Parts: sequence; C-alpha cells; structure tokens
Amino acid sequence: MHVETAQSNESANLQPDQKPLLRLKNVSKSFPGVKALDNVDLDVRAGEVHALLGENGAGKSTLMKILAGIYKPDGGEVILEDQLVTMSSPLEARDHGVLLIHQELSLVPDMSVAENVFLGNLPRFGGMLVNNRQLNQRCGEILERLNCKFQPTDPLGHLSIANQQMVEIARALVFQPKVVVFDEPTASLTDYEKVVLFGVIRELKESGTAIVYISHRMDEIFELSDRITVLRDGTYQGTFETAQTNEDEVTQCMIGRDLDADIEHEPPELGNKALKVDGLGIEGLYSDISFDVHVGEVVGFYGLVGAGRTEVMETIFGLRKPDTGSVQINGEDLVINSPCDAIDHGLGLVPESRKEQGLVLGMSCKDNTTLANISKFTKFGWIDTAAERTIFEEYMEKLRIKCPGWEYETLNLSGGNQQKVVIGKWLSTSPKILILDEPTRGIDVGSKSEIHHLIRELAKSGLAVIVVSSEMPEVLTVSDRIVAMYDGRITQCFDRNEVTEDTLIRAITGQTV
Repeated sequence: MHVETAQSNESANLQPDQKPLLRLKNVSKSFPGVKALDNVDLDVRAGEVHALLGENGAGKSTLMKILAGIYKPDGGEVILEDQLVTMSSPLEARDHGVLLIHQELSLVPDMSVAENVFLGNLPRFGGMLVNNRQLNQRCGEILERLNCKFQPTDPLGHLSIANQQMVEIARALVFQPKVVVFDEPTASLTDYEKVVLFGVIRELKESGTAIVYISHRMDEIFELSDRITVLRDGTYQGTFETAQTNEDEVTQCMIGRDLDADIEHEPPELGNKALKVDGLGIEGLYSDISFDVHVGEVVGFYGLVGAGRTEVMETIFGLRKPDTGSVQINGEDLVINSPCDAIDHGLGLVPESRKEQGLVLGMSCKDNTTLANISKFTKFGWIDTAAERTIFEEYMEKLRIKCPGWEYETLNLSGGNQQKVVIGKWLSTSPKILILDEPTRGIDVGSKSEIHHLIRELAKSGLAVIVVSSEMPEVLTVSDRIVAMYDGRITQCFDRNEVTEDTLIRAITGQTV
C-alpha cells in the first residue's frame, strides 16, 4: 500500500515523466458559518483517472467548483501545465481546457439536445446565424458515440433524468479538454449507460486527458481510478494508489471510523396490512400493479430506469391519477386525489429528485423540515418558530445533518445533507406509510449505512416502508420482500431469504414472468 500524507502531498512521489498536469495548492474556501476547504492540495496527471472521495460536506464539489470557475477561492493556487491560472468563470475555465460535468444538471429544458450540448459554442454562418444543419450533424455523431437513442432535435425537457445526464456528459466530447471533472456522473444512469460512460472515460484517458472522478460508489472507484485522494471536513487526508489499497482502508480514511456492522435481518414482526394496491394502471406507463405492505415491513422495488417504479409511487401519493385499480390503507378503499390527501391518510414520499421535488432551496433547513406539516406549527395564523427549531434540531441530530444551524439555507448544503433534510421533513409528519424513492442517491458510504439502519429502525417502530432503488445491494440490504419491475409491470415478488442476484437480474430484464 502507498499513501501520501498531507505533508508529502506536494511532491506526491512523482517521477520526472509523471509531472502533474494540474495542481491545486493550499486552496481554502469559507461560506457563512462553514469552513468548506482548509488548505487543500490535489494533483492530477495527464492520462490519469484520479478519484476524489469524502463524505457529503467534505468539500469535494466545492473544490471542483473552484477549479471550474464557479466559486472564487479565499486562498490558494491553481496551476495548469506549470502556469498559474485564475478561473473567474466557467467560460474562462473552459477556455483553459477545464470542464465540469455536474452532479446536478445544468441544462436548459426549453432548448434542444443539440443546443444544450453546444451551448456557448454553437456553429454559425460567418459568426452570425446558427448553422443548424452542422449543429445537429455534429451532435448526432456525439450521441451515436454515446449510444443514445434520442435525437439532437428533441427538446431537452422531454427527456428522462438519465438521458439528460447523458446530454451533460456529451458536452465533454465537444471540446478537446485537458481536464474533465465527473461529479457523480452515474447517479441517474442505467447499468448499460454506465458501461458506455466508462468506455468514454477510458478513451479520454488514453488521449492524455486528466480526469477527476467523484463518486460514492466504491466499485466504480476501484474499476476506473489510478489514484484516490480523500477529503474529510474540508481537509486533505491522504492519497492512495488504487492498486495498493482496498475499500475498507479508504472508507475508514473518509469517515474517520469503521462502518457499523452489517444490518442484522431478524424476521420482521408483521402487523396489519397497512397498504394494499390492486390492479393499478395508467395507460402507457404501467399496468396491473398489485402488491401489499404490512406494518413493520420493508418492501423494496427494484428495476431498471424507466420500469415504472417511480410512476407507481407517485400515483399512490396522489401526484398521478390512475386509469384502473384501487388503493387501500388499513383496509379502507381510498381515492387519493392529491398529496394533501395522501398526507392526511398517513403517507409520506421522499421523492427521486430532491432539488426539483423535495426542497425549496432558498428556504432555511428549519422551514424545509416543517413544510409538509406546517399546520402543526401554526396557531391563530402565527407560526411557532421555536417549535419548528426544536423539530429540526431533533432530526438534525438523528440524521447527522451537517449544517451550521436551523437558519442555514438548504441551497448551501451538500447533496447528501439536502437529502437528509428531505427525509427529516417526511418523518416530521409522523407517517404510517413511508415511501423512499432512491433514498441514498448521491450519499456517501457512511451516511448510506446510517440511512439503511434508519429504514430498518423505522419498520421496527411500526411503519410500513417502501424503498425504491436502482442499487441491488441496497434493496438486498434493507428489504424483507423485493418486488421486481420490468417495462411497466411486476415480474416477480421475492422473499429476501430466497432471492439471488441472478434471479433478481433475470426478473428486471423481463426473463422471468
């Protein structure tokens, strides 16, 4: 094993022919109440995939946003090809050959795919009118390289989140970048799309591009990277040669402790049937969906992106109107016409997309936590802010939300801490049935373990829990039963004691009916 300490990071034990293409030296950045980065160093070589790891809030995205010209550092230097450079804007960073593929999409929904891919670099006639023929032709070549099935002229807003992520990735292929930063690029991608992306990353690496890769998925890190740098609480912890380390060592460096032991799966003590769905269907989305969930049980829904899992949950929660079927809660047939109806009947939904559906980013952590249950904190038209603070601080402690205090704007939290605020919001409504759609997307390994334990504890405390996930290890870890979906229908339901990875894969690819 080879680990470079903070003191030795500057030299990084490089040979003369391994001189860094990019160096970040003593970079610091503070936000109100938060020291996001404290004298952080990072070097990346040409033709290298350098993984950047850390828990949510460790400073990874902040460091990369400084490199990409989105944030201005309070101190430190950016050295590219032995030249001191200043990235005052994303456009200036791009001119220097630095591109950031964002974790959160930075696209324009009302523009076409091609216009988004070439945004800021549209081909024109004589520098004036846009050359749409050339635009769509060049974009088509890039989409073909990425094996995308949609067209350059398709409106961006009509694409799925997964396809929009592929458009974000396509931007990197327009230029000939020196440095490309991938920030959680696979969070919304199917397994097939991941294979395509990894091929593109390897092509960029072979061409001499320096690549920084941020991900919480250790299998990806160890498959792709040459070296791994770890940040914790805004400070540099060490750099590892990937081939000479292992997941346990890197994880302990990230979180400063050993992960809790694996979740013990005792047979659940089932109560009454809390939720029964019978023959639910929406034409063109899904059909004949029937399942039930008992008090004290966790039912996992697993399938490929587009299988219809999210649409089923949105229907149960009143966001969509079904064409057929019925929903029973505690044995009572109900018509749920809106999320307000769902909340009144004890349902909670942690949505797939936290920023678009789960939070009001300009509001404080306290206000977001109580938003779904604001009437509980209102008397005679006045909001009891002291009671709001108490409930937020309760969930801040339970979920280990890292933020300076209740008044802190949710916009400024890391993605994982934003997700924890969403979970806290729905727990504050005291739900009887809790649906979690991709609950650990974009969350680090330490926080993921905590949320998995939380899900099991919620079931033990008497909730009926549904977990929708695209990660097989997650559904196998937390679920008592697993419902497999493919192409808008349920293909099989498994008890956790009899399911295998092979049978689950067959079920979600339509091989088992």
